[in-house]
Amino acid sequence: MRSLVRPVPSNQIPVSAIIESMQPIVSVKNLSKTYASGFQALKNINLAINRGEIFALLGPNGAGKTTLISIICGIVNASEGSVTVDGHEIVADYRSARSLIGLVPQELTTDSFETVWATVSFSRGLFGKPKNPAHIEKVLRDLSLWEKRNSKIITLSGGMKRRVLIAKALAHEPRVLFLDEPTAGVDVELRRDMWKLVRSLTQSGVTIILTTHYIDEAEEMADRIGVISAGEIMLVEEKTELMRKLGKKQLTLQLDSPLEQVPAALAGYALAVDKGGSELIYTYEGEGGRTDIIALLKALDDASIRFTDLHTTQSSLEDIFVSLLRGDQ
Repeated sequence: MRSLVRPVPSNQIPVSAIIESMQPIVSVKNLSKTYASGFQALKNINLAINRGEIFALLGPNGAGKTTLISIICGIVNASEGSVTVDGHEIVADYRSARSLIGLVPQELTTDSFETVWATVSFSRGLFGKPKNPAHIEKVLRDLSLWEKRNSKIITLSGGMKRRVLIAKALAHEPRVLFLDEPTAGVDVELRRDMWKLVRSLTQSGVTIILTTHYIDEAEEMADRIGVISAGEIMLVEEKTELMRKLGKKQLTLQLDSPLEQVPAALAGYALAVDKGGSELIYTYEGEGGRTDIIALLKALDDASIRFTDLHTTQSSLEDIFVSLLRGDQ
């Protein structure tokens, strides 16, 4: 009699693994933080970070970015709410949750009289990880620190010290890496090394949560964007979708003859004349605005307005960010 039970192929991914991969690696629910002074730094934060993504958290100074990161990393206690990291609650299962996290803080905090090798190796030992000189060597080489491995921290430049902080955060092979303003005030070379390393980490499955004032970095690197202001999450969106939905595009026409103002016949279009009258600027949003360009060009021809050249521009992430904070959107 033929068996009704089919063997599971050896290369088939278990259902449990598929379910796990779909669940967020960091889950923040109803999180609030009020200090003894009465200042409320965070207000009912709900946030889910996906596995393997680069998530950029943007916000002005004092918005609550560092407080949120500090709570997730177990440095600051929340007033209300909960946080889990890969299913481990950060209070009830502190050791397991914390062992999955690496943190690169804003401030340079490390023993000035230790050598680079000793301080990075010590950071690995703090998490109960067995010695792994090969891993420490790889981290130091990736961050261009290998030649400085026997140097004392006090002898290093500011940029090199920041590299050491990153190395310390990676020493115990975390699955979630927080980068809190990691490239603030550092040289171009370190920024390039940093983003090269970030790309390689995400390829190995590490999740990156980034805060930065260099919004061009977030625009280049991030998969999703979160904006926080006054302790509240304003939005969380896929970067490409955010740019599509909130970004504005402009078509600039170089005029054959100057105009003093937009003719009445073109009042139905979002047009503006530059100060010199030599350019006509059409602002539009999304694909719908693009289809209006054909009608606009016909209307210009009907109004006997000629142009010699044209080009288009699009809002940057920084433009969108500033607009959100001003309440323009």
